[in-house]
Amino acid sequence: MTAGSPAGHRVEGTRLGKRQRQHLVAKLIEQHRVRSQAQLVELLAAEGVVATQATVSRDLDELGAIKVRVPGGETAYAIPALPKEQRAPDDHLRRVFGDWVVEVASSGNLVVLRTPPGSAHVVGSALDRAGLPEVIGTVAGDDTLIVVAAEGIEGAALAGMLADLAGL
Repeated sequence: MTAGSPAGHRVEGTRLGKRQRQHLVAKLIEQHRVRSQAQLVELLAAEGVVATQATVSRDLDELGAIKVRVPGGETAYAIPALPKEQRAPDDHLRRVFGDWVVEVASSGNLVVLRTPPGSAHVVGSALDRAGLPEVIGTVAGDDTLIVVAAEGIEGAALAGMLADLAGL
């Protein structure tokens, strides 16, 4: 374990896969005022993750990170798609559901969405970004997505709403 690591679960010198590293980069940008790529390399190192500035530069580009002016006049990285308050437009969700959801079923407070192979993550991402109050989370596999309904919402009711979005 890396002493003093905020996450407390990284092994010193770990090389993460691209997706795991980019997830951590996005999380660090959300938690810290990251002003430079060098600072981001240091923050990753504090988590026990080895990354070069060139790797961080590619990650920032692929994540769509931009520099924004923050209070005090400085600039810092931000990822427009990540802020919790940003919602995907309803028409985007309807389009994704119409294109990719082929079956909807429910049980208790869960909804199961079926998609063509390799597409569940696309639907899950759109649903997560939509910020629907009826949904507390999603778990995507290859062609199946589990949607967890919020407290007080029946899975069947949520399934009906999601089926309508998909045009089913």
